[in-house]
Amino acid sequence: MGNGKKVKWKGGTLLAPLAPVMVSCGTAETSNIITVAWTGIINTAPPRLYISLRPERYSYGLIKESGEFAVNLTTCEMVKNADYLGIHTGRKIDKFKKSGLTKCAASVVSCPLIAESPLSLECRVFDVIHLGSHDMFLADILCVDVDEELIDKSGKLHLERARLAAFAHGAYYELGRKLGSFGFSVAKKSKKSKTGNGKTVAAGKNKKK
Repeated sequence: MGNGKKVKWKGGTLLAPLAPVMVSCGTAETSNIITVAWTGIINTAPPRLYISLRPERYSYGLIKESGEFAVNLTTCEMVKNADYLGIHTGRKIDKFKKSGLTKCAASVVSCPLIAESPLSLECRVFDVIHLGSHDMFLADILCVDVDEELIDKSGKLHLERARLAAFAHGAYYELGRKLGSFGFSVAKKSKKSKTGNGKTVAAGKNKKK
């Protein structure tokens, strides 16, 4: 691994890992869920993301009609649901009933959220771009619904508690151990020194005044 020798393949969709999110759409009465891996953040202010769908998918028409959808994150416990929802079509079955997932009302958009998902992003489409096999729906993130168990007493979000799943080259994986936080490569290390009794303290703390 990493010896610099590469085999050259034709261009393909081998970016990984990806988020196998479950996108809910439609209305409370006529709703559907589709599993999507082609998704990501495209802007910070205002907060925006995209999802790419094939025009022949059932959810495509629902989103085109309403202009709204919700991106529901997938946990390791929900991977089987996500896989099932990506294989079957909502034209023939009620995916909420078949998957056993629970509808819950959104705050802003008309489509339902998935109650079992630890975090859902309510989105409204502002543009659609035809790319080829897929159309890209560009959307504003209007509201984020977070499971209160992921928020500590100070209000900090701990998304690592959700045990989110990842998708890579046709397989699902559980996110692994933490390697660092954003900016850790340039963070300054605190200087430490030893006192006469062998105890380590921060530099400057053991000086007599």
